[in-house]
Amino acid sequence: MKAADKTKKTKGLHNRDNMGYAFIAPFVLVFLTFNIYPVARTLYLSFTDYSGFNVPTWVGLTNYIRVFKDKLLWEAFGNTVRIWGINIILQLGIAFLLTIVFSDMKYRTRGLSIFRALFYLPNLIAATSVAYLFKTMLDWKFGSFNQILKGIGLISESVDWMGTPPLLRTAVGVIGAWMWFGNSFIMLMAGVQGINRDYYEAAAIDGAGRWKVFGKITLPLLKPIMLYVAITSLIGGLQLFDIPYLMTLGQQKQVRAVNTAVMHLYTMAFKNRQIGYAGAIAFILFFIICICSILVYLMMYSKKRKEED
Repeated sequence: MKAADKTKKTKGLHNRDNMGYAFIAPFVLVFLTFNIYPVARTLYLSFTDYSGFNVPTWVGLTNYIRVFKDKLLWEAFGNTVRIWGINIILQLGIAFLLTIVFSDMKYRTRGLSIFRALFYLPNLIAATSVAYLFKTMLDWKFGSFNQILKGIGLISESVDWMGTPPLLRTAVGVIGAWMWFGNSFIMLMAGVQGINRDYYEAAAIDGAGRWKVFGKITLPLLKPIMLYVAITSLIGGLQLFDIPYLMTLGQQKQVRAVNTAVMHLYTMAFKNRQIGYAGAIAFILFFIICICSILVYLMMYSKKRKEED
């Protein structure tokens, strides 16, 4: 009887395991179909001359060699880096300043959750709405931005924000910072709240001022979070597409000024019908993102090892 009971229990456990596989099967199927297969298919096409209508012909590393000779692509990379530079300086700067204000132990601000929601709100607005809003505001004839600057006497003539490449790149970078500084602020504040309160209490007992506390305690312990925010912002910057594309839609001169790497990829794939070459660009971007991710992991891991030692 005991042997029969054990057999029944074992069968029951096996049945429950099989039920588990049945529950995760829909996710696995969807993941393989819409995530793994497109990546594998793009990798294969990156070694072909596929245009969308022909039978793919294997060309080896031709597309990847072309990537390093494509001047327009490297110009697009330059635009991407410049826009990201403006974005990350403002994004981290504003988030860091707000973190200083809201993390001050002496002047603790009430309603932090309300401010978090307000700062994060731009990130919830659709990129299409943001792009057309700022495109209208920056119009050199009827844009409200020029009207405001004229009203307060800062300029006497309208500035062509959309027609001047440096100003347009700056505008796109500022818009990105406005959209994402709330996200960076939330992560930095989460890092501050994760710091052991005993450090601050010990500093208060020793009579340390708030700036010294911030510089000697808060800032060093926030460095891993700041590094993470910077690298993830770089990854997002390498994938920048929606805002510059929508703001310059149909304007060839403006497109050249803010043409990013992903915009160039889009042009190659869907306008020039060079899907194989676009796949090679996509995987070059993928390798760059992987390298950035590995670097941030190694830097954070080495910092952790030093702290443990």
